[in-house]
Amino acid sequence: MAFPILFLLLISLPFSFSSAELNIDYYKQTCPDFEKIVRENIFNKQSASPATAPGLLRLFFHDCITDGCDGSVLISSTAYNPHAEKDAEINLSLSGDGYDVVNKIKNALEIACPGVVSCSDIVAQATRDLVKMVGGPFYPVALGRKDSRVSEASRTEKALPTTKMTMDDIISKFTVKNFTIKEMVALTGAHTIGFTHCKEFSDRIFNFSKTSETDPTLHPKLAKGLREVCKNYTTDPNMAAFNDVRSPGKFDNAYYQNVLKGLGLLRTDAMLGSDPRTKPIVELYARDEQAFFQDFARAMEKVSVLGVKTGTQGEVRSRCDQFNKIQG
Repeated sequence: MAFPILFLLLISLPFSFSSAELNIDYYKQTCPDFEKIVRENIFNKQSASPATAPGLLRLFFHDCITDGCDGSVLISSTAYNPHAEKDAEINLSLSGDGYDVVNKIKNALEIACPGVVSCSDIVAQATRDLVKMVGGPFYPVALGRKDSRVSEASRTEKALPTTKMTMDDIISKFTVKNFTIKEMVALTGAHTIGFTHCKEFSDRIFNFSKTSETDPTLHPKLAKGLREVCKNYTTDPNMAAFNDVRSPGKFDNAYYQNVLKGLGLLRTDAMLGSDPRTKPIVELYARDEQAFFQDFARAMEKVSVLGVKTGTQGEVRSRCDQFNKIQG
């Protein structure tokens, strides 16, 4: 799945109780090179692997929407915690590049300022920097999150939307977290970069119905191309296609233009362009990139402070993939 499923002035952040304790200058004294270290590492990683930006963006969203932005998706399963978030079925396709860039940044920060910077702050800051690096909007990232001491796959399955859901179900997943329909549509614009595995849209291009091999709402030329790209997807689960067939590596508003032309990969993309609650917003973003960028930036600010842990609610992990102590 690729649902991933993002103001230029720092405004007060009323999105969660703990967010008031966050501050964009949180590491100014304790780790003055924090921003520089993040920037250098994301530049090197993105330059070597263009899949990093969409990969971390999706990882960020999956982490935050599940149980708050607390780095719980980074935890690896162990004998003591056998079903961590990372191993939830919906998270199995999260990008290795996303995890890798977080670990690289963490390693560098542990040398520069050991025990100071949380993994959840790294994810939030690096995601913003990567979005900006590939052409997206800038937005301020308030810092001071602590890392969760809990990571359970079952929480992920309950929280995240999937490609098989109805639009009512998907909207509900966002509104229960206090996001508007417009914010949901803006956040879905993250599909303008990255790719989706064939199995997520195979039902649209193979044996769609008794009367049509492919989904008639899918552009015929795209459907033909996807059938060729994905012909071996059952034996090779890594088979995938770019979300945006026009400018897959650039953060722009092409995703919305594609959706209106039948060029969206997912069934949920097609629904977004046809449902009366979302279609007018898709049309707005398709013609006005600045409107999309502004709304995406505001929505990402809101996501980034969702359910954050501060103070004694969490910890600063020594390693991003494991708790500091065995959880009993």
